[in-house]
Amino acid sequence: MSQQIPFGFTSTASEVLAGVDLTGKTMIVTGGASGIGIETVKSLAAAGASVTIAARRVDASEEVAKGLRAETGNSKIEVRPLDVADLNSVQKFADDWDKPIHALVNNAGIMMVPELERTAEGCELQFGTNFLGHFALTMGLRRQLAAANGARVVSVSSTGSLFGPVIWDDPHFHFTQYNPLLGYAQSKTACILLSVGIKERWASDGIVSNALNPGAIATNLQRHTGGLKTPEHLRKNPQQGAATSVLLAASPLVEGVNGRYFDNCQEAPLIARRPEGRLEGVAPYALDSANADRLWEMALRIMGEPK
Repeated sequence: MSQQIPFGFTSTASEVLAGVDLTGKTMIVTGGASGIGIETVKSLAAAGASVTIAARRVDASEEVAKGLRAETGNSKIEVRPLDVADLNSVQKFADDWDKPIHALVNNAGIMMVPELERTAEGCELQFGTNFLGHFALTMGLRRQLAAANGARVVSVSSTGSLFGPVIWDDPHFHFTQYNPLLGYAQSKTACILLSVGIKERWASDGIVSNALNPGAIATNLQRHTGGLKTPEHLRKNPQQGAATSVLLAASPLVEGVNGRYFDNCQEAPLIARRPEGRLEGVAPYALDSANADRLWEMALRIMGEPK
């Protein structure tokens, strides 16, 4: 990268966007009415962007949007229905969208679903929600992203990606004994590979894409894990958790950066093995071009083969 990024572990989303003017920019945040999604929407809107919260529960999301409009003084915060686990819902959202998009933040997600569940397409639920729904959404919005002449696609991943690659021969646990962590791990690895795939296919459209780890934040995401297990000194609050998302979505400091993985507002180092202690870095399998190609083809195949 051409310039140093002066932000790190404790930086907040509002600090990252201080002095950045997003007036006239249109942005979408999936899952923007809970957890770090709220802080992501708030910081982008406070900087002047028009922000759409794409979420399943429209009534509850509208209440959040109402509060954010008052807090930011920005009336251009709207809610549209989207269930990323339902490809019909994803298709409808994309079909109904008719404006250029300057940033798409693929933020919605689920974690460590205890029992094996499947989407309508037969996908394991974490893979279908965290990755496939966002893949379909991003594909469906490609024309509107290209129309922005410099759009950014941001995918929220996790250090969970360090617990496993995509299980190529059995991603939906038809043969393998289902394990909540393995399901979560492959879905978050896939989110990183999505950015690599976009870099290799859509650069000519002026679209860049990066993925990130938001950090350990106590939110509703951990409802299946019995709460956040991370030691307190390694935890972040939601404002800190949204910092890397808004950096990649809107900061001039990462202009042109493409196909990378960030943690604590910095590009994460490639590591040879999962650390025993503090989880940081990115696994080679999550940034591998051949894996990105294979995943892209797999996703297209699943979308073309409704069960």
